[in-house]
Amino acid sequence: MQQVDWVKRCQEVFFQHQVKIRFFFTGILNTVVGLGTFPALYYLLESHQLHYLMILTISQTLCICFAYLTNKFLVFKTKGNYANEFSKFITFHLSYFAINLVMLPLMVVGLNFNPVIAQTLFAVTVIVSSYFWHSRITFSPN
Repeated sequence: MQQVDWVKRCQEVFFQHQVKIRFFFTGILNTVVGLGTFPALYYLLESHQLHYLMILTISQTLCICFAYLTNKFLVFKTKGNYANEFSKFITFHLSYFAINLVMLPLMVVGLNFNPVIAQTLFAVTVIVSSYFWHSRITFSPN
């Protein structure tokens, strides 16, 4: 009888927090893609001698589009409203991108960090704050 109560409680918790749970697992996917794209492009495009900020721009463009689609369709499951949601989504990420364009050179040139390590550290800030923005602003039903 006690095992049935535990299963029932797990189901209640899941349904109560299903958006957060979906955000968590989708966040893992977005993090893997996001953290993997910059180093992959950095090393793949090394022979083209692209500056790491150009690679960051390409990487962020790809990752922002991917993250928007996964958040819209897998996490928040909203219908329509593409332009409004994407503009809010992109506002968040462009703001961080602008800060990233300043912070990455400071970390690479000023603190002598490897660009891949510096970008990974910066990405943690985006990961932590994105749930609050997207759940309350981008995909909010209001």
